[in-house]
Amino acid sequence: MANPVILVVDDDPQVLRAVGREVRGRFGGDYRIVASGSGADALDAIRRLTLRGTPIALLVVDQRMPGMSGVELLGATLTLLPAAKRVLLTAYADTDVAIRAINEIGLDQYLLKPWDPPEERLFPALEELLDDWRAGWIPPFEGIRLVGHRWSARAHEIKDYLARNQVPYRWVDVETDPEAARLVASAGIDPGRDPLLVFPDGSHLRAPTNVQIAEKVGLRTRAVLPFYDLVIIGGGPAGLAAAVYGASEGLRTLLLEREAPGGQAGTTSRIENYLGFPAGLTGADLARRAVAQATRLGAEILTPQEVQRIRREDPYCFVTLGDGSELSCQALILAMGVQYRRLEAPGVDALIGLGVFYGAAITEALAFRDHDVAVVGGGNSAGQAAVYLAAFARQVTLVVRGGRLEAGMSQYLVDQIAARPTIQVRLNANVAAVRGTDELEAITIADAAGTTDVPMQALFLFVGALPRTDWLDGVVERDGAGFIVTGPALSRVDGHVPGWPLAREPFLLETNVSGIFAAGDVRARSVKRIASGVGEGAMAVQFVHQHLAGL
Repeated sequence: MANPVILVVDDDPQVLRAVGREVRGRFGGDYRIVASGSGADALDAIRRLTLRGTPIALLVVDQRMPGMSGVELLGATLTLLPAAKRVLLTAYADTDVAIRAINEIGLDQYLLKPWDPPEERLFPALEELLDDWRAGWIPPFEGIRLVGHRWSARAHEIKDYLARNQVPYRWVDVETDPEAARLVASAGIDPGRDPLLVFPDGSHLRAPTNVQIAEKVGLRTRAVLPFYDLVIIGGGPAGLAAAVYGASEGLRTLLLEREAPGGQAGTTSRIENYLGFPAGLTGADLARRAVAQATRLGAEILTPQEVQRIRREDPYCFVTLGDGSELSCQALILAMGVQYRRLEAPGVDALIGLGVFYGAAITEALAFRDHDVAVVGGGNSAGQAAVYLAAFARQVTLVVRGGRLEAGMSQYLVDQIAARPTIQVRLNANVAAVRGTDELEAITIADAAGTTDVPMQALFLFVGALPRTDWLDGVVERDGAGFIVTGPALSRVDGHVPGWPLAREPFLLETNVSGIFAAGDVRARSVKRIASGVGEGAMAVQFVHQHLAGL
């Protein structure tokens, strides 16, 4: 297979040679470098490469070119190369043009000329974009194939699990793809409605568990050590941030995640208010970067691995895993996040995975191209899902219990929803029932005017969140909703936390059990935002250090 292409465009021959030389020296081993001296030549090269089936990963284009500016050229490539990454080389005077291009054509990055030294001002930006491109690139497929029925709940779960763990796969629909029959015949089994996973080595698994999949694809499911300085339960933004900071500061760090790194944030279709990413990023991108960073710094990440119980026997914490094994550590951070609240409406539970989904907008969006779908919820997650689904669905109905979107949703999402005619917003409304046999067929929307049955092929639910902390009953203090109480909010008798063994007060993020901390959405009174979770994860590690220093 031919190497993907990096296309460099500049009308100044000397600059073109310099850019080409620098890029070829750094990336020439994995990419083919193609240089063009004008916008017209670049478009011609793109058309020829596309006809040959050669992937183009990155466009590095000068802004000030006669005949066709860099922004005009990049805009002309949107249809031809929708997945390619785009970099604009600009002078300082062109900064406003570049910033406008982020909104108008989805520019990924702009770099000021000159870029010396390239090791600091050119290569890091290009490397990051190429990593992002490879994460979403679908090459001629030689990997895992998932064979199943579109309306299979377990097939949906496997797709979600593979996608959230950054495992590339190809979906083979038994109803529409002729390859499905060949794969099933080759496996020598009749899977019925069960999904079939076929691996590159020719082996296969019928309706596998997540643990079986993890072991087969090489995800780590068992701890290397029996004892750690720090164990983190939960791999959302707070847990991943704690893993990064714990490992970077010399702590032997282990993170345990029951599903996939990223948590609910990992399923978010687009995050546009996270500091440092003006063009936005997906939750999957954020999770992938954080996992790579934590792993590079030395953190161990186990997935899927569920914790059954924890206990404190001073000076250590003990963690019992789902497979019966036990670990011990000096400090423990609880960062399990939250799970979506169940929608209490007739018919919902029977159709989960068969057209009714909690979150999961990214993995299922393509399956509902040109269909009618509904999103229930008034928070950012619901708004992000509605905007993302609007790019595929014929119509998106956003059902909101409240009377104003602004009450629970960031303004940038409110504006984006208003600008998309394919999104219909139903305020002061709720889904009263769903109907279907083997798949979702219709939903009943109730509002002040009464109830209406609406034909619908998919329903995505974002109806609030609850902590999954019942297993901590009697271990750490929780509030009435199940969120973990920490620091100054802990219950006190005569000014003291009952059972607290130390002379010092509990730290801000510490529970009523010394050495056990909570961070992120699972913590009572926390700000339910990704950036806040990241901040709390980092803060928790600093309190861990202070705790360990006092032992």
